[in-house]
Amino acid sequence: MKILVCISKTPDTTAKISFTQNNTKFSSDGVQWIINPYDEWYALVRAIELKEKDPSTVLHLVTVGLADTEPIIRKALAIGGDEAIRVNADSADPFYIAAQIADVARQGGYDLIFTGKETIDYNGSSIGGMVAELMDWPYIPLAVKFELNGTVATVVRETEGGEETDEATLPLLVSCQKGVAEQRIPNMKGIMSARTKPLKVVEPVAAETLTSIVSFELPPAKAGVKLIPADNPAELIRLLHEEAKVF
Repeated sequence: MKILVCISKTPDTTAKISFTQNNTKFSSDGVQWIINPYDEWYALVRAIELKEKDPSTVLHLVTVGLADTEPIIRKALAIGGDEAIRVNADSADPFYIAAQIADVARQGGYDLIFTGKETIDYNGSSIGGMVAELMDWPYIPLAVKFELNGTVATVVRETEGGEETDEATLPLLVSCQKGVAEQRIPNMKGIMSARTKPLKVVEPVAAETLTSIVSFELPPAKAGVKLIPADNPAELIRLLHEEAKVF
C-alpha cells in the first residue's frame, strides 16, 4: 500500500500577525513557521501508525511551496515517512494547490491520501475535497477515527451534534482531525535519518488560479473590562442594556 500525506507550512500560533502591500499580503517578517498541526498531529501520525502495523507500506509526504518550506518537510520526515515531494510553487489558491497535489498523487499511484481537516492560517477546509474530485476518489472529511482492514476503511467522522461511521474501499482520501491519532515528537534517530531521506523537488503543472486575496484585516482591538461592585446590580443591568445591548 502507498500512502500520501499532505503537509503545509503555517505560522506559529504565537506569531504576531501583520500585513504588507496595502493589506493584501501576509508579512513573514519575524514569523516562526511550523507544520500545520492538523497535518502533523493527526494525518501524518495516523499514516505512521498504519505503516508500523504493515511495514511494507510506503509513506510519502507532499507539500506545495518554495525552498523555505523544506525545514518544515524535513521535520515531518523526522516524525516519519520514507520520502517527501515538494512542488516548487507559491500560491494561496486552493484549487491550484489541489491540482498540484492531485498530479503528484496520480504520478505516484497512491492508495490512500491523508490531509488535515484545514490549515490554521486560512481555515478553508477545501483542499481535501478538491483533490478527491480531481482524482475521482471518494472523500470522507473530519475523521476522528480511521481503521483499515485490507482495502476497506472504516471511518468515524464528526457531524453536527454527533458522529457518523462510514465505510469505503480504497483508493480513498480522508481529512483528519483531533481523535484520529495522538501527537508525536521527533526523536533523535528520526531527526538524524530525516537529513538523508529523499526530498524530491518537482515543477508545478499548469493549473488555473481561481481565487485571489483582495485584502486582509485584523480583528478589532478588544475593549477594556468594566468592573461592577457586587452590591450594585442595577449598574450592571444598565450597562448590559445600554452598552452591551444584550436585551
